[in-house]
Amino acid sequence: MKLFFILALIFSAQAYAENGSRQIDADDLKRFFEPLPESIIDEEKNAALIKLGKTLYLDPRLSVNDKISCNSCHKLDSYGVDNEPTSPGHDNKRGDRNSPTTMNAALHIAQFWDGRASDVEEQALGPILNPIEMGMPNKGAVVAKIKAIDEYQKLFSEAFPNTEFPFNYNNIGVAIGAFERTLLTPSRFDDYLKGDEDALSQQELDGLNKFINAGCTTCHNGVVVGGNSYRKIGLVEPYETDDLGRYEVTGMESDKKVFKVPSLRNITQTAPYFHDGSVETLDEAIRLMAKHQLGQDVDSEFVEDVKAFLGSLTGKD
Repeated sequence: MKLFFILALIFSAQAYAENGSRQIDADDLKRFFEPLPESIIDEEKNAALIKLGKTLYLDPRLSVNDKISCNSCHKLDSYGVDNEPTSPGHDNKRGDRNSPTTMNAALHIAQFWDGRASDVEEQALGPILNPIEMGMPNKGAVVAKIKAIDEYQKLFSEAFPNTEFPFNYNNIGVAIGAFERTLLTPSRFDDYLKGDEDALSQQELDGLNKFINAGCTTCHNGVVVGGNSYRKIGLVEPYETDDLGRYEVTGMESDKKVFKVPSLRNITQTAPYFHDGSVETLDEAIRLMAKHQLGQDVDSEFVEDVKAFLGSLTGKD
């Protein structure tokens, strides 16, 4: 049933692409996308928790050498990434996967490329104990280190006012996750989805039509234009990678080389691309996705128009 629904959407989209209309029917557009919500956390009610979370997010003292913070790899002033293929950890070693953006991440189906964390609260705790990343030896060491910092005595008591023992490892994740839930980046595309017909240029609309018509919306759909499903890389044309992806989490043969579909919000700003950060430019990423996921060889006009559309997903200042 799901396959028939997807095919119906693609064929419907093709009609729009072929009729040369500047606009896409608003009702049908809602089948593919939805605008970002205004908020996903009550910022007034959770002000103290969010303040603690932001402080922890920016604090390199969460690492074993006092030099690596969440912000080191997920920079708030760089759309939640560090623009490196893979990120250096506390001893300058690098992992195998690209650091995905924290912007809008709370709206994803799960966290990490393989979906091993269910939400941003759980995800925030992983890198702290990762021996390559922040390198802390165990949960107790993290709590003891943070508890010894005077600033955190007040911040934790205010963030967890009705808790007898506010200092615990889980609460670090709760606080960082609360802060990350504020990292939404509404864009001109959201304005368009809400009815502003002049929000996108003609080229951006052409790119949107081509994006839909080619079948990109099969994977890149919903509120963050992706992030809500898992797909095998090389679905149509094989893609060479030694990374087994979600298989390492589930052990299921069908999950080999399967990864969470990345969000395309802010995609023009978050190079390099793919799970291993091996693709340097968005042009190349578009071509490779068309080939390996859709079995299509696209021309330069397609790439330029789709890239223009993707630019409309960049958060507004």
